[in-house]
Amino acid sequence: MAQAGFFTGDVLPPLGADTMQRLRRVRRLAWLLDAAFRLPGTKFRLGIDALIGLIPGGGNALMGLVSLYIVWEAWRMGVPAHLLLRMVANVVIETAVDIVPVVGDIFDAAFKANLRNVAMIERYFDGK
Repeated sequence: MAQAGFFTGDVLPPLGADTMQRLRRVRRLAWLLDAAFRLPGTKFRLGIDALIGLIPGGGNALMGLVSLYIVWEAWRMGVPAHLLLRMVANVVIETAVDIVPVVGDIFDAAFKANLRNVAMIERYFDGK
């Protein structure tokens, strides 16, 4: 994971304080949504996205909207359109599959669209 000191401007200009703050915020949110809790006796982690997704009648839709917040922040940070489209696709896939009872919940806990999306943002800013 990149730190502020690694952005030397060789590939992209150094990140400003506002962008770094946004990046820290979406990192924390993605961790909370996808990996905040460990299943006892395992190394598997899940977040509140998987838990709220168990609520029938809107939990999945609500979590899909929260996941789109990360995409919106990426747009505000200047992430290019092709990456934003991939990020939206991750959210749509996770939200659509999550509609299927049980199988969707397992997929949601394993796919971790939010952590994937933050990783894409970080790779972009690392110049990779």
